[in-house]
Amino acid sequence: MRNRVREARLARGLSQADLAEALGVSRQTVISIERGRYLPSLPLAFRIARFFGSTVDAMFDMDEKETSP
Repeated sequence: MRNRVREARLARGLSQADLAEALGVSRQTVISIERGRYLPSLPLAFRIARFFGSTVDAMFDMDEKETSP
């Protein structure tokens, strides 16, 4: 899954620690999400999108391979 978390965070001038604190997660969680190594839960994905004034669809893209049977 690709995401735009890093781009949105940098556009706001936030550190990973700042974003983690705002979302109530660890800095390591933010790092893992940005690198695509961790898929956030649905509630966390909504918190991320809401924090950036966006939608889950706009923040996270499923890869073609992930949506194929």
